[in-house]
Amino acid sequence: MNYALRIPDYYKSDIEDVKGEVSMNQFIVNAIAEKVATLKTLDYLTQRAEDGSRDHAISILKRASTHKPEPEDTL
Repeated sequence: MNYALRIPDYYKSDIEDVKGEVSMNQFIVNAIAEKVATLKTLDYLTQRAEDGSRDHAISILKRASTHKPEPEDTL
């Protein structure tokens, strides 16, 4: 699939600074892949949230242990 793409000149130096050794084409393809993955993840999490139950989540949290963590498990 080929597309003619016009990128505004004011992005050129920013892209050149961050793209490293990869081609402009590969940089743009990776940027698109990241954006698509982000949007798919957002849709997935939104759907999971809609399917969830606040009451169920609270009931799970109420069953959590009241014991203090081991010293090696603390920050």
